Amino acid sequence: MSEPIDRLSALFERFRVRASLFHSGKLCDLVRFDAEPGRGFLHVLRAGELELSHPGERGRVRVNEPSLIFYPRAKAHVFHEAPAEGLDLVCATIAFAGGDTHPVARALPPCVVLPLRYVPDLSATLALLFAESEPGRCGQRLLLDRLFEVLLLQLLRHLLNHPDEAGLPPGMLAGLSEPRLARVLTALHEAPEQAWSLARMAAMAGMSRTAFINTFRDHLAQTPVDYLAALRVQLAQQRLLAGEPVKRIADDLGYSSASAFTRAFTSTTGHAPRHWLQQQRA
Repeated sequence: MSEPIDRLSALFERFRVRASLFHSGKLCDLVRFDAEPGRGFLHVLRAGELELSHPGERGRVRVNEPSLIFYPRAKAHVFHEAPAEGLDLVCATIAFAGGDTHPVARALPPCVVLPLRYVPDLSATLALLFAESEPGRCGQRLLLDRLFEVLLLQLLRHLLNHPDEAGLPPGMLAGLSEPRLARVLTALHEAPEQAWSLARMAAMAGMSRTAFINTFRDHLAQTPVDYLAALRVQLAQQRLLAGEPVKRIADDLGYSSASAFTRAFTSTTGHAPRHWLQQQRA
């Protein structure tokens, strides 16, 4: 049970994330970032101080040292009180496959502010990010996009190892931060199509069925059966949008028939697969 496991690779292989650089350098005025469905933001404050506000909410958050500012879901925010010399920022949008329903986006707080001094493991990536931010380098934008994706993975690794520091709400990441549950969740992400009984999952966690169900519910706010059902439906949604037929999706995700898949999909989303797909395309 003490053997280390990779808690993120299988997850991100199934649920893709893309970063896209949109700013590097100084900001000298108040700046508003609008909320757009399916789009998050990752800001790296390299120098300067600012205050964050969120339209419709009271209060501000002061950021007075180099920090990561991460919005995993669509959320409008404003940078206030930029000093006269301007803020030094490198910023990217984060597009999660499935938008705000992406399991990682859903499992994080609305905003994460993390001073860089708390995450020394990010120093090499940040040094390369800042170096590549200088103008005139061939392949700069492509490389910076990939570096932001590396930075995001390293940030998530840190949050998994320090869940209390991040204030993770109940959800998938909180579950992955619990070593016994992490073993089960990682196995589900790697092979959701297998026949996962409660007894099998509890044995993998090294717990009794009752203790496993209670611990799972405490960390993820849902039962193991409901989590697996939602995971399969999320994977099915991606494949439906990619144009794959219902029968193939049902077979690949471990359902006994296309009708069994349709019942499970409808129970989770409120719509049959083809109806759901029509709505998405509309």
